[in-house]
Amino acid sequence: MEKENIKTLLDKFKAIATNSPDDLKRYGSDETEDLNFPPDLVLKPSTTKEVAEIMRYCNEHNIPVTPSGARTGLSGGALPVQGGVALSTEKMNRIISIDENNAQVTTQPGVITQVLQESVKEKGLFYPPDPASKGSCFIGGNIAENSGGPKAVKYGVTADYVLNLEVVLPSGEIIWTGANVLKNATGYNLTQLIVGSEGTLGIVTQIVLRLIPHPSHDMLMLVPFFAAKDACEAVAAIMKTGVTPSGLEFMERDAIVWTLEKHPNIQMEIRESHAAHLLIEVDGFDETKLMEDCEIIANELSNFKTGEILFADNQAQKDKLWEIRRKVGEAVKSHSIYKEEDTVVPRFALPNLLLGVKNIGQKYGFQSVCYGHAGDGNLHVNIIKGTLTDQQWNNELPKAIREIFKLTVDLGGTISGEHGIGWVQKEYMDIPFSSTSLHLMKQIKSIFDPKNILNPEKII
Repeated sequence: MEKENIKTLLDKFKAIATNSPDDLKRYGSDETEDLNFPPDLVLKPSTTKEVAEIMRYCNEHNIPVTPSGARTGLSGGALPVQGGVALSTEKMNRIISIDENNAQVTTQPGVITQVLQESVKEKGLFYPPDPASKGSCFIGGNIAENSGGPKAVKYGVTADYVLNLEVVLPSGEIIWTGANVLKNATGYNLTQLIVGSEGTLGIVTQIVLRLIPHPSHDMLMLVPFFAAKDACEAVAAIMKTGVTPSGLEFMERDAIVWTLEKHPNIQMEIRESHAAHLLIEVDGFDETKLMEDCEIIANELSNFKTGEILFADNQAQKDKLWEIRRKVGEAVKSHSIYKEEDTVVPRFALPNLLLGVKNIGQKYGFQSVCYGHAGDGNLHVNIIKGTLTDQQWNNELPKAIREIFKLTVDLGGTISGEHGIGWVQKEYMDIPFSSTSLHLMKQIKSIFDPKNILNPEKII
C-alpha cells in the first residue's frame, strides 16, 4: 500500500483509523495456527455509509480490503495476506430491533453471538446456531463462515436463519439481498450466496435473522465408550430411533483429558478404558416427552459396549459438561503445534472416516485428536506435530491432509463443514470440485469484485 494512500485514509477517516504497530500485528492474525499477516492500516467504521466510503476509495485505488470481525476463525479467512486495509466491524455492534410479532431480529455484524442469543431469549425467542466461540465471535463472522455448532443436528446452521442482508459491494454500492419473509422465490438467491462467502463478495453491514420459540426444557447425558468406532456407529443408530437430539457431540479420550489438564477447576472422572464419549442433549417443551426420548436413546445404546451413562442432574452439571466440550479445541491447540481439519461426511460414514484418519496418521507418523458435531457427521481432526520434524511437518503432512480430504470426499463428504476454506485450505479445493465448478466460482467472484480487492487470495 503506497504511503500517500495510507496518509489519505488516515486523514479521511482519522476518527476510525489506526496504524500503530501493536494494532497492525493484532489484526494480522486470527485463531488459525500461528499465522500473521499485518495490514497497512486498520479502519473501524460504525455505519454502513462509512463502510461504503472506505470501499469506494479502496476500489478506486486498488487497495486490498480484508473484512475483520472477532478474528476467531480457524481457516485464515480474516488474514490480510496482501496487507492493505483491515476493515473491522467491531464498532458495528448494535442489535437494531427484535420483532416479537414476526420472530425476527435485525442486527449489525459486530454483535457477539452469545449476546444476540441472550437478548432474544429475554423475549422467549431462540437463535440456535452456537459455535464453540459464541462468547467472543461476531454474528457477522458466523454469516461469513456459515457457522454451525452443536445444535445444528436439530436446528440447522446459520444459513437456515438468514432472511436478508445489507451488503456493501467492493465498488461501494449498497444492496439488500432479499426480503424479510420466510418464503422468497424471487430471482437468484443472493442472500444464500453471501452466506458462507467468507467476505470475498461483499461486506455485510446489517442482518435480518428469523427466530423460533425458545425451548423450555433440556436434558443432557454423557456416554463413555470403550471403542471410539462404537461411539461413531452409535450416532447413526440414535438418529434412526426417531429422536432428534439438540446436541450429539463426539470427543476422543485425549480431547477430554487434555481439557481437564488445562482446566483443573473442571472436575470429572475419565477411566483408562474409556476411548471416547458422546455428549447427547435433547430439548423441547414437554419434560415428560424428553424423559421418554432419553429412555429411547439409552435403550439403543444398550446395543453398544458403554460405561455408565451420566445424566446431568442440574444446570450446574449441564454447564460443566458443555464447558468441557467448548474448551476442547482450545486445550488441544495449547498442547502442541497443530493443524485442524474440518471434515464432514454423511453420519453413517463417520466410523469409516475416523478409522481412515487413524490409518493415515500411522502411515505418516502423526497423532490426531478428533472431536466434533457427530450428529452432523462433522469431525474436527486435530493433527498434532509432537515429535515430527520440520521436514515431515512442512513437506509430508500436506500429502497426508490431501489423503484425509480425498477419503472424506470418497465417503460422500466434503472438506469443510463449518470452518470455511479461507487461506489455509484453498489448495485442496480441487478435491471436492471439478475445474468447471471452480471456474464458475471464479466468475462469480469477478462479477462482484472485478478488481479483486476484497479479501483476496481466499477460497479460490
